[in-house]
Amino acid sequence: MRFGLSTPVVIQLPGAASDWEARGGIDDIAEIATAADELGFAHLTCSEHVAVPEEVAAVRGATYWDPLATLAFLAARTTRIRLVTSVLVLGYHHPLEIAKRYGTLDRISRGRLTLGVGVGSLREEFELLDCAWGDRGARADDAMKALRASLSSSRPAYDGPYYRYDSVIVEPCAVQPRVPIWVGGRTRRSLRRAVDLGDGWTPFGLTTAEIAKLLDSVDRPDDFTVVLATRPLDPIGAPQRVTDQIGRLAEAGATDVSCVISARSSAHFRDQLAALAQLTDLAGTEHP
Repeated sequence: MRFGLSTPVVIQLPGAASDWEARGGIDDIAEIATAADELGFAHLTCSEHVAVPEEVAAVRGATYWDPLATLAFLAARTTRIRLVTSVLVLGYHHPLEIAKRYGTLDRISRGRLTLGVGVGSLREEFELLDCAWGDRGARADDAMKALRASLSSSRPAYDGPYYRYDSVIVEPCAVQPRVPIWVGGRTRRSLRRAVDLGDGWTPFGLTTAEIAKLLDSVDRPDDFTVVLATRPLDPIGAPQRVTDQIGRLAEAGATDVSCVISARSSAHFRDQLAALAQLTDLAGTEHP
């Protein structure tokens, strides 16, 4: 398995974020990203919400750093670790907007973008942004097809039910011939979308038994990526629990793990990262 990092501070979910993250800033994030890069972690993440309604913030959290600005900054502070949007809400953007902005990120990071995408689940935010809610699934499917045709081309063309364009220039574009696209979700439809249109699946809000059952219900390509997130890990204080939890994720079908780290401070977080790297023998694996 490959081990990535659920970046602290940039998203602060109630019950998962450590207390210190509320005081954390860009210097803390950059130091942690640099440490993760040097230790051999495979990826770091940043999620997207534009404006969270106050009445749902207690459940979803209120802090969401912008993924493009954040990952672009971290691209300049790292050299190998992949930069993952986890996830970008497709309904908030035109595919060419994504292709241009994140294609540029792929260019400046020298091909380290992984585009994590999702259909979206916060109706109030869709309405606030004046985005279509009822047919968001069909729109997302069309957007993914458009992105596949456009991300790595400076002269993209696409003709679908929702998005149509040709005779345009989008420069710069991504440098990877095929930017990996991971699909977030918690339903069989999201998994089916990931298998048919993407390269990987990043489920959330499901038990390992539910994930394993869904994975068994579809035929997947041999190189299909399954990214499962941990609960908060304490590699220094409870290494056996960490090993056991990772083992359960592997049994459920994980090829990649996004690690959530419990820590008392930014410095303690970096110590925890080093301990986790030793536990997972990252030094003995080939970096992506």
